[in-house]
Amino acid sequence: MVLRAAGQPLRLEQRKIPKPGPGEVLLRVTACAVCRTDLHLVDGELPDISYPIVPGHEIVGHAIDTGDGVIIGKGVRLGVPWLGYTCGRCSFCRGRKENLCDEARFTGYQIDGGFADYVLADHRYCFPLPESYSDEQAAPLLCAGLIGYRCLRMTGQARNIGIYGFGAAAHIVAQVAAHQGRSIFAFTRAGDTVAQDFARSLGAVWAGSSEDDPGIKLDAAIIFAPAGELIPRALGQTSKGGTVICGGIHMSDIPSFPYRLLWGERVLRSVANLTREDAREFLEIAPLVPVHTRFTTFDLEEANTALDQIRDGQLTGAAVLVP
Repeated sequence: MVLRAAGQPLRLEQRKIPKPGPGEVLLRVTACAVCRTDLHLVDGELPDISYPIVPGHEIVGHAIDTGDGVIIGKGVRLGVPWLGYTCGRCSFCRGRKENLCDEARFTGYQIDGGFADYVLADHRYCFPLPESYSDEQAAPLLCAGLIGYRCLRMTGQARNIGIYGFGAAAHIVAQVAAHQGRSIFAFTRAGDTVAQDFARSLGAVWAGSSEDDPGIKLDAAIIFAPAGELIPRALGQTSKGGTVICGGIHMSDIPSFPYRLLWGERVLRSVANLTREDAREFLEIAPLVPVHTRFTTFDLEEANTALDQIRDGQLTGAAVLVP
């Protein structure tokens, strides 16, 4: 399913099966989750999109061929995430901050992704998956899970955590947080009782509108919804010394807000991409919680339908394409 220009629907195209080059592995895709970032890509909200591009960066597949320098057995199941390449030489890469590499390339953005039957990937950015997960269950772990986990790590020792936007990432991180003994407060669109009930079913101690007051100050907040107006709201709900974390790659403009919302040594920060360390750590933790992913499956040809349902907030949990 190919995106040829911003705002256009994805088109089904037939291509030759690619051959892996040095350092690459060819995977037969068995599942690929759909991320809100894919929606930002389709809507042209990301810079420097490499058209034509095949979206999809929560890929589960089985190795069928490898290039020079790669030792991976045929049939091995691997997961491919958003971060698809880094230079390995710059100060960020050497300093264990490869997620900030200026030469990084991203799956489904600069590298053809998993909305397809086959995908090529850099073997350094492929990860073994816990055997206890089916392909469809594992796919959302590879971005919703990884980014959510990185956001959770950035909250430090926070006990009361607000989550703004209760979609695919939130439903995973809420389970990890509850397992760690933290309290989750879920903020959704006004009137979205389905998402609020879903949050409570996953252990949230409170769920309501992003405009509501939960009656307690938060130690930290994670914002997954791409709405800049949520930042001053979250700061207003966060106690002194607390942290507000923006977990998305794109967000609408942040409105001005009074300094008093930030004062008191509150911290506002973003989370960008992920590292291989994040992936290895989270994929070990997920089956221990255990994280249960909720998802709706779509045929590969229904990718546009899945994207529309994410845009309209019609899904509970994640969407997963199955070729």
